[in-house]
Amino acid sequence: MTENSKDTIIKTIDITKVYRIGNIKVNALRGVDLEIKRGEFVAIMGPSGSGKSTLMNIIGCLDTPTSGKYFLSGIDISKIGDNELAGIRNKEVGFVFQTFNLLSRTNIYGNVELPMIYSKDRVTNKRKKVLDAIESVGLSDWIKHRPSELSGGEKQRVAIARALVNQPSIILADEPTGNLDSRTGEEIMLIFQKLNNEGKTIILVTHELDIARHTHKIIYLRDGVIHGEEEVANRLSAEEELKDMPRLEERLTEKHVI
Repeated sequence: MTENSKDTIIKTIDITKVYRIGNIKVNALRGVDLEIKRGEFVAIMGPSGSGKSTLMNIIGCLDTPTSGKYFLSGIDISKIGDNELAGIRNKEVGFVFQTFNLLSRTNIYGNVELPMIYSKDRVTNKRKKVLDAIESVGLSDWIKHRPSELSGGEKQRVAIARALVNQPSIILADEPTGNLDSRTGEEIMLIFQKLNNEGKTIILVTHELDIARHTHKIIYLRDGVIHGEEEVANRLSAEEELKDMPRLEERLTEKHVI
């Protein structure tokens, strides 16, 4: 079953998610109606236990709802089996995690290539696509380095390149700046804003309002229910914000000035 709309890439209709822990029933989502347009940049905010991670897992095809419907690019995901779901996930969704989730013994090239290895589709020009993804995050000179040789910001850039390599319809970013200092986090948001300006649909989960204000729209989630949506007025520009932030070498110099 499909639901046709050229502008809508994600639509959920009254989705619920119930987990059972022994005899205890946990209602993680309680009837979520959500619509995200192609090319939007959206933040999902809410306290711990609000259902953010559960919603992201369903949007990312890592899980399915207990009830309700979820349409991704017009396809009713809630009716699809596990094997087909894995294929759609690999092709349509790119993931960026707070903890990077890189393979420690594999260099940057190998980490970025990984989604292509798991793809069931025959990939043409694989090397070029990997190198293009790495170049898009500014790490072309680092392809032979391993994660242990990288800073936190560089690791997150690798994670973004890995998310981009299969040219997915959407990018899901779960607290992508959570482990980074302010300037490095702003540099990551600059990459996301540039990708969005190129037409990528991006959904990020964050606890930080300043990070959410870089997006077009903020969705507030509490107790498994959407409590409101807000179009972002006076959206922050990462490029402008970075102009007022000292670089690491400048901060170190200031710290040692007597």
